[in-house]
Amino acid sequence: MVAVLVVSHSRALARAAVALAREMAPDPALHLGIAAGLDEDTLGTDAAAVAEALTAADAAAAGAGVVVLMDLGSAVLAAELALDLLDDDGLRARVELCPAPLVEGLVAAAVTASAGAPRARVVAEALAGLGGKQAHLTQAPAAPPADAARPAPPDAAGEVRAEFTVRGEHGLHARPAALLVRRLHGFDATLELRNLTTGAGPAAADSLLGVATLAASAGHRIAVSASGPQARPAVDALLALAEQGFDDVAPGAVSG
Repeated sequence: MVAVLVVSHSRALARAAVALAREMAPDPALHLGIAAGLDEDTLGTDAAAVAEALTAADAAAAGAGVVVLMDLGSAVLAAELALDLLDDDGLRARVELCPAPLVEGLVAAAVTASAGAPRARVVAEALAGLGGKQAHLTQAPAAPPADAARPAPPDAAGEVRAEFTVRGEHGLHARPAALLVRRLHGFDATLELRNLTTGAGPAAADSLLGVATLAASAGHRIAVSASGPQARPAVDALLALAEQGFDDVAPGAVSG
């Protein structure tokens, strides 16, 4: 599994960001490392400490690679210097310094890494981390329909389709979106989601960014389409999760 490392001027900031990411990606196999501050109270970055943290993260990743998220300019410089300090060229090649926003990028990277994605996919999701916020703040909400989730039979091409209504006061915000991405991991199927209420999408259901860009609020109607050998069980798992309100509300409760 790809490891993720946070390089920050502030140890408190790094710990808080990692705690937030861990809420979205609780898998204990996921390594979320920290190289931050000069000590508990002093702001700054230390390239030698970053190099040490990279070595530990690489060992935890067992060859899958390390994605590094940084906060401000000198954190980037410290991470670059840390790479130069490494004696292992192979380790250096497995590290990617990612210019994503720290908090959004870290959450996206953690969720994607915990789903077993390769390093390139983890980096891509982190880089696009602001997409959910941008989509939410630029789309006007529409009046939601009130139907319950219902499956639909496959079409002639073997695609499985379904619809569900978003439950929960805050809609498909970060935590339920992360749960959705993690729950679909392992199915041999490709799922796309479309927000029928706003017209947003399609979005890949295995992408935290994709789900976030739907800007799905409480009561919004979501269409699901799936293909692949395990399309039906994947859709069934998604609908079951939707009926539970993505663990955000009591089963069977509809917000709004």
